[in-house]
Amino acid sequence: MSKKLMLGLIVLLLVTNIATLFVWNQEEVDIETGNGKKYKNNEAAATVNGEEISIEEWRKALRDTYGEEHLKAMIDREVVSQLANEKNISISDKVIEREISLLLAMQGVLTETEYEDLEAKWEKDIRHRYQLERLLTEDVSVSDETLKEHYETYGEQYNFIASMQLSHIIAKDMETAEKIYNELEQGASFNLLAQEYSVDEETRGVGGYLGYLSTESQYFPDSYEAIVNDLKEFSYSEPFKVGEEVALIYLHRKLPSITFTYEEMKPYITSELALQEKNQALEADPLWESQDIEWIYSE
Repeated sequence: MSKKLMLGLIVLLLVTNIATLFVWNQEEVDIETGNGKKYKNNEAAATVNGEEISIEEWRKALRDTYGEEHLKAMIDREVVSQLANEKNISISDKVIEREISLLLAMQGVLTETEYEDLEAKWEKDIRHRYQLERLLTEDVSVSDETLKEHYETYGEQYNFIASMQLSHIIAKDMETAEKIYNELEQGASFNLLAQEYSVDEETRGVGGYLGYLSTESQYFPDSYEAIVNDLKEFSYSEPFKVGEEVALIYLHRKLPSITFTYEEMKPYITSELALQEKNQALEADPLWESQDIEWIYSE
């Protein structure tokens, strides 16, 4: 993924995250905050030394600050979705999977539910971005020679190397390792046990977290690969010997390798190079001109 495209996705994600805070002001609306409680519009959103900040004030501030921006983002998405459907612009699931893998590889430790929620959200954002690219550049042609030359030079950058998100505990002996394993079987936290028992000073303070590692990386311990290959995601291994010490591994995520042929990447490289040629910002504004759009912020 190019830096320009990555920046575009990050901006899109930021706008979407801000948008989750935004709701229109109504006289009586239940507000759900994620803590299982509901609040009415006339209740306090917060109190500071007895002084109330009402939910109505808070909602108005959100609307005034983010209202136009969020509504525009919603219109942009609808415009892109309608045009993409009209023009039969589809985005390969394989391309979306690659983009999600790249984003996951930048994440820390998350729960299964958090991963599922993020991936569902990312899929929509990625599909929108690629459809937008295609729509903005459909009038630009790029020669096959230029496309092939670009692919031959940068083709490897479009692939994703298999990676595993791991944590480990290095125990001083098998007796300690068996004790750790038994505690895990009783439901203890791998993170907390690593902080308590691991003799690996580099990872002990972060719960044994190693991050995402490629099996091709020099930092991937040779003795770990066979063990990890037999693990399911969100599970831990039994103790096994590593030199004079004993290890236990936790596999958070396992991301498979994804590779592309020239023909698979051709339409996406075309859009990427066409955007560069036009010096076109990744914004849907030019697409509005052909649409019948009315909104409350119209001049």
